[in-house]
Amino acid sequence: FKKMETEVIEAELVLPNYLSFKRIQMYDKYPKGQSRGRHWKHLKQIIQAENYQNYPPDEPNYVNIESPPSMHPCKRICDITGYEAPYYDPKTNLRYANTDVFKTIRSLPNDYVQRYLSLRNAAVVLK
Repeated sequence: FKKMETEVIEAELVLPNYLSFKRIQMYDKYPKGQSRGRHWKHLKQIIQAENYQNYPPDEPNYVNIESPPSMHPCKRICDITGYEAPYYDPKTNLRYANTDVFKTIRSLPNDYVQRYLSLRNAAVVLK
């Protein structure tokens, strides 16, 4: 091994610090004191970095909560669980996600059904 080392020195070959087929060590990639990867900005930092005073007031951004209505139809949410509800009960007009919730809906008294409907602003007087 020593013989090979002396031959390399005599030939004045310059070898790279790392070989391309080897994985780069973290300390070689990021010397001490440098950041390691992406840093995420907090909302406060984003707001300070942007000049939102120069934006038009009708354009939605992080500061202005008002935005135009969505062009997509609203999702139907289960009135009991809050999951997406592909079904609705024609008797009570409540939306439900699965059969367990359906059984619960059918066992509810009428005043509870009215409360759930009023939360969704769909209160209807049921007979």
